[in-house]
Amino acid sequence: MLGSTCQTVYAGFDPTANSLHVGNLLVLIGLLHTQRAGHQPIALVGGATGLIGDPSGRKTERQQLETEAVEHNVTCIRRQIEAIFANHERFFWDRPSPLKPVLVVNNADWYRQYSFVDFMANVGRHFRMGAMLSRSSVQTRLTSESGMSFTEFSYQLFQAYDWLHLLRQHNCRFQLGGSDQMGNIMSGQELISRTDGKEVFGLTLPLITNEEGDKFGKSAGNAVWLSDDRTSPYAMYQFFVRTPDSEVEKLLRLLTFLPVQTIEQTMARHRRTPELWEAQKLLAGELTKLVHGEAGLHKAMAISRALYNGDLSTLEQLEVRDVAQSFGGAPLCEILPEPGMTVLDVALRARCFPSRADAERIIGAGGFSINLKKAKNPAEVLSPSVHILSNRISLLRVGKRNYYIVKWIL
Repeated sequence: MLGSTCQTVYAGFDPTANSLHVGNLLVLIGLLHTQRAGHQPIALVGGATGLIGDPSGRKTERQQLETEAVEHNVTCIRRQIEAIFANHERFFWDRPSPLKPVLVVNNADWYRQYSFVDFMANVGRHFRMGAMLSRSSVQTRLTSESGMSFTEFSYQLFQAYDWLHLLRQHNCRFQLGGSDQMGNIMSGQELISRTDGKEVFGLTLPLITNEEGDKFGKSAGNAVWLSDDRTSPYAMYQFFVRTPDSEVEKLLRLLTFLPVQTIEQTMARHRRTPELWEAQKLLAGELTKLVHGEAGLHKAMAISRALYNGDLSTLEQLEVRDVAQSFGGAPLCEILPEPGMTVLDVALRARCFPSRADAERIIGAGGFSINLKKAKNPAEVLSPSVHILSNRISLLRVGKRNYYIVKWIL
């Protein structure tokens, strides 16, 4: 059906945070592929189901969010999805035929009009306990120490009804989701079969995982967010640049719109000269541009050049917020310069070291730098032309990864 006629395809996103993360990218790109094929994409943001919490892939129940927090998250995620689809159309779609605009819906809009009694009477009667209990997400939780609440157990009813509602309102016959959504998708398929007798289809995609098999999601505690307020374009770019050689070809095929021939040619060159990281840089560039646009990609690459090539001119073009965020939320402090201020003084005021003795020892050993240049003499007096950039910022580093930002009050 997808290959012959225009269809409507939806995927759901729970607003348990104010941003999606890289674990959501494959489903978003799946929706984009359906749009590129001429279909109507729908992104459902669960303003109602976000209050319940999807138990799929979780060992414990989610912490309940306040209604106001969920509504705020819905607004943020809606804007994020719309921005990604706009970036795709602007930077990745070069055909003359127009794309069908993504429709972003909030399931709270239809559940507000549905009483609990009516929902259970009209929807709940079509579910069978045996089938609900057999879902792997349910079985895993029932046998766990924390068990499973009725609230989480009921989640599959709501996701199933979401699909029924979208079928009736938008003739949506396809649902797209991660492989962990198989049970919820099957519940929706069974509900529609019993109520409307129509044939619908579920499409599942593999979860993005690291080499250890852990998924890149909020639950894993290692989320890389799609919002530049939470993960900077530079941090996202570097995340994908660090993709292992064993994974990069798979991610290029799954997460980019590059022709297969381009990917194969890139991988052939990469295998000859892996030290150039050509495949990883291509992957990072494509995804950073999709999520953050050309401006975000330019900023990410500028900071990368500054760090790896010692090109400070790029750092001088950035605002304080951009610099601090790009270095993993590095601590930021404001300092009023004083005559005779030394390297040791600024390191202590920026709280780079727990004690004066530690500062003197590490600085003397060459473990401290200012603006990417080692400062080995704790008694060296600061020079504005050397230690302070033209945008009144100093980038301090302890070791290889611990950054501190100083904003000079001049």
